[in-house]
Amino acid sequence: MIADDRSDRRSARLFVMVADGTTRDLPRAELATLFDPGDLVVANDAATLPASLHGTHVASGEAIEIRLAGWLSLADPTRFVAIAFGAGDYRTLTEDRLPPPSLSPGDRLRLGPLEVVVERLLDHPRLLELRFLDNRAAVLAGMAQHGRPIQYAHVPEPLALWDVWTKIAARPFAFEAPSAGFALDWRTLQAWRRRDVGFAALTHAAGVSSTGDPALDSRLPFDEPYRIPERTAAQVARAKRRGSSIIAIGTSVVRALEAAANPDGSVRAGNGTATGRIARGTPLRVVDAILTGVHQPGESHFEVLRAFADDALLAKASAALTASRYRAHEFGDSVLLNSQPLLLSARTDLTEVLEAKPLIEAWL
Repeated sequence: MIADDRSDRRSARLFVMVADGTTRDLPRAELATLFDPGDLVVANDAATLPASLHGTHVASGEAIEIRLAGWLSLADPTRFVAIAFGAGDYRTLTEDRLPPPSLSPGDRLRLGPLEVVVERLLDHPRLLELRFLDNRAAVLAGMAQHGRPIQYAHVPEPLALWDVWTKIAARPFAFEAPSAGFALDWRTLQAWRRRDVGFAALTHAAGVSSTGDPALDSRLPFDEPYRIPERTAAQVARAKRRGSSIIAIGTSVVRALEAAANPDGSVRAGNGTATGRIARGTPLRVVDAILTGVHQPGESHFEVLRAFADDALLAKASAALTASRYRAHEFGDSVLLNSQPLLLSARTDLTEVLEAKPLIEAWL
């Protein structure tokens, strides 16, 4: 089930399930053939920050790794919520990582060229609030120079920053990759455009997927800011008025759209913060279907899926995914889960897209 081959994502697979229990097993390239004219696909265009920073706890001289996990305030982009570990790196299972040095408010950390002060310890030994002592431009430059993408032991080779950027990555805003977006490529986007399937983007600060501690993991996801452009809000409203489906590319998009939802299923444009959780029983006012990775029961991402289908259907899907050896994790295969009773049925000839060009700039 572990996916660590990033060389040819178009060879990945796509498992489709709808609310009546119907399933389809497809090459992921056939994503380009799905959805009806007028439907709207919404993706997260956040680029992934190099949010893993190794350095030293100045007071003790001990090694420390800081994994940035959330923005405290977009008005002050030097302050973050972070997860702290002791010596070691991603090659050790997260749950086996050493605890960080003993930390106190006011402690300084030296993270490569960056200096950080611990502002506040939260109610877990690994969880803290910190502030960089440089301005935003210097912080981003220092992160680019010294930081690395947050990584876990299931991928043995070190990740480069471009490994965790999707094709539509724009503003550096996410702490881990909005990995459902790896399913998108220019040919798929061009095929949708030719068939009048709409495409829109928002920016959501996708946070960490694991802290290594079950008690802390149970709090995920943390509060996450997002930005919905006026154009995207208008596209959602138009799709809702004509009764078309809204398809979210990833759990981060579901969280942003539902956080910004109006009672009529339209969304508010502008900046916001997603604070609530989406889980079983959460009413979905905007999103009708989700394209996501292969998630396991108990994971925060899996909890989002429980808003789209009941537990019996999700258990059926999990069994089928395991039996067919679908690959999990961020570089794995994809699942399309539709909360509507009808199967997504539109098809097209893939030869239409062989000459596709990257026209996304004209589209968004």
